Amino acid sequence: MGAYDALKEQILGYAKYAAADVGQVAGARDAFMQFKELLNSGHVRAAEKLDGVWQVNGWVKQGILLGMKLGRLQAGRVESGAEGSAFTFIDKDTYPLRQFADDCGVRIVPGGSSVRDGSYLAPSVVMMPPAYVNVGAYVDEGSMIDSHALVGSCAQVGRNVHLSAAVQVGGVLEPVGAMPVIIEDGVMVGGNCGIYEGTIVGERSVIGTGVILNGSTPVYDLVNNTIHRRTEDSPLVIPEGAVVVAGSRGLKGDFATVHGLSIYTPIIIKYRDARTDAATALEEALR
Repeated sequence: MGAYDALKEQILGYAKYAAADVGQVAGARDAFMQFKELLNSGHVRAAEKLDGVWQVNGWVKQGILLGMKLGRLQAGRVESGAEGSAFTFIDKDTYPLRQFADDCGVRIVPGGSSVRDGSYLAPSVVMMPPAYVNVGAYVDEGSMIDSHALVGSCAQVGRNVHLSAAVQVGGVLEPVGAMPVIIEDGVMVGGNCGIYEGTIVGERSVIGTGVILNGSTPVYDLVNNTIHRRTEDSPLVIPEGAVVVAGSRGLKGDFATVHGLSIYTPIIIKYRDARTDAATALEEALR
């Protein structure tokens, strides 16, 4: 990030101003627009892996929040094709819909998807309708965002990831130092999954249909006889190659026992093998 130290200092300086004042500060909007182009191109990102450890770039989140402060409400319009008909919306003028060039290599299938300015989609990313990518998100090469899926603010999605239909990848903008949700290379996320609160999903993991991962739900590893959970110092981390399915565990107490009550919990039932690889192989023709 050394190449952008001067811009970083500018962003941090402007971020100290209150929303009511920063719009009057000379240079603030120009600095933000320069910063946003770096987000769009993937040259800066909200979190990155350095020496094998994911680290939050707090100044990038400050830059995104600066855009919120600088922005003025503005009506937007997307023509629907029918004469006189359009989809209208109102958002900050600093975050319009992202525009893509014909040669960018991203494929966004028509049908109601939106990508907010200030997010990065790499070449060969495919986005099925309807889906949404929020500001600060980073989606790397060969990944697919399926129908009704959400990639939340500042979420980091690696190469060759498949986010199946209705997957919700939570966004984290505040607090500034909080780790965003991170899904590493080669992960398969099944339909109707939710991944929230800064969870890190390790490379080549498989998250089964309907699994919910967040900071308050422990994950039971049947292979290694251990429990993965968030701590004060680290987020919930799903180990590389884990295959996670939705399960349950019995509740203690007489009332729970009498009524046979249990509570949801994710369970690691195995780690990837050749059979798993075959079942989750991505179809290159789709990309």
